Amino acid sequence: MRYYTAIIHKDEGSAYGLTFPDLPGAFAAADTWDDIPKAATEALDLWFEDQPDVAPAPLDAVRARPDVAAELAAGAVLMPVPYIAADTALERVNISIERGLLRAIDETAKSRKMTRSSFLASAARRELVGAG
Repeated sequence: MRYYTAIIHKDEGSAYGLTFPDLPGAFAAADTWDDIPKAATEALDLWFEDQPDVAPAPLDAVRARPDVAAELAAGAVLMPVPYIAADTALERVNISIERGLLRAIDETAKSRKMTRSSFLASAARRELVGAG
């Protein structure tokens, strides 16, 4: 998993704006701070749909950029955003898990009309990137 640095800025009376210094043209907006991870993840997914693979720059290199320094001086903040590359190929795995937890997972997945696998994948994605 790679982390891309987002510049987050907010003007009074507006949504949070996100841009990615490593990814020209990638941007997102979020109404609340809590909505930022989901918006950022969607922006990265959209950008990588039709753009070449780009390795993220180290945080120190991003901070050293004059355009980023200017944004920070104007009140922006930096946030690392985890990105899980789209790879829809399924892979069977074998895990060990507490029996009581597995029962709870199965009951919850069934109530949501999900498979155990899709429930676990969704929960893992939410834990890793903060978006579901």
